[in-house]
Amino acid sequence: MSHSNYTPNPNRYHDSVGYRNCGKSGLKLPLLSLGLWHNFGEVDDAEEAEKMLYFAFDHGITHFDLANNYGTPFGSAEKNFGKILKDQFSSYRDEMIISTKAGHEMWEGPYGDGGSRKYLIASLHQSLKRMKLDYVDIFYSHRYDPATPLEETMGALSDMVKQGKALYVGISKYPEEKAREAYRILQENGTPCLIFQGKYNIFTREIEQEVLPLANEQGVGFIAFSPLAQGMLSNKYLNGIPENSRAAHSYGFLQKNQITPEVVAKISKLNDIAEQRGQTLAQMALAWSLHKPEVNSVIVGTSSVKQLQDNVDALKNLSFSDDELWRIGELGV
Repeated sequence: MSHSNYTPNPNRYHDSVGYRNCGKSGLKLPLLSLGLWHNFGEVDDAEEAEKMLYFAFDHGITHFDLANNYGTPFGSAEKNFGKILKDQFSSYRDEMIISTKAGHEMWEGPYGDGGSRKYLIASLHQSLKRMKLDYVDIFYSHRYDPATPLEETMGALSDMVKQGKALYVGISKYPEEKAREAYRILQENGTPCLIFQGKYNIFTREIEQEVLPLANEQGVGFIAFSPLAQGMLSNKYLNGIPENSRAAHSYGFLQKNQITPEVVAKISKLNDIAEQRGQTLAQMALAWSLHKPEVNSVIVGTSSVKQLQDNVDALKNLSFSDDELWRIGELGV
């Protein structure tokens, strides 16, 4: 990891990606947020990771999205982020939104997974230690845990706010009826839910039915992850499955059998629409994820500064005609 002294772009807000208020709160989120799920672990290119953080901040991307188990091994993304933060960004902490989560498996045994008070509080303490922080801006329950009463999970979130260890709380991937209950409990606890994090892209639109309208009705913000459907919404798979792509690996969320001829035909048609707009398919897919005003921000996961630059360039054309939206909608799966 380099030890050069980083000086941020003095025009970073003037040249910024732009911001939207998070739900009905006063907190503004950048249209693009940088996710550290992949590419920031111990096994990844540390120098490129550092450069991506610099580039993001230089373009007004102020929100960095983590979780306790991000990186290989688990926890290494927070650890690496904490080191860069301390070495290069320590005087800019108050210009950043740093979020983390707990809910998936993090360590062995009965207390390293789920939604119990024991796990969530222990996990946040570990995250703060790894990132060398006194508090995070947003702490999420990463998923609904049917084995734990919601009052317990939400009570732990509320207490983290009251203890000053998190400024806001959110939930991720909760089914609609459980989200409604969570919003009510948090409201009654005096720590309203700031944000819901969910999967949203041209191929995955379920949240439009219930999750988005509910968040909007409750004044809760929404942030999208997986806007490129694990890379399917890019030109990567137009001519088969490249060797180093996610679908080429036997592990992970995107499998070869998902890249069917029917899917490739849809990707090809979407690519044509993107070209007519003067965008790459990935850029159009990102812009599309922001076409609803209720979507406050989209999390991008990039492996290089070049990719991040391409994502930022997507914001140059965010408007869609009704005809484009209809045609894109017809090709969703």
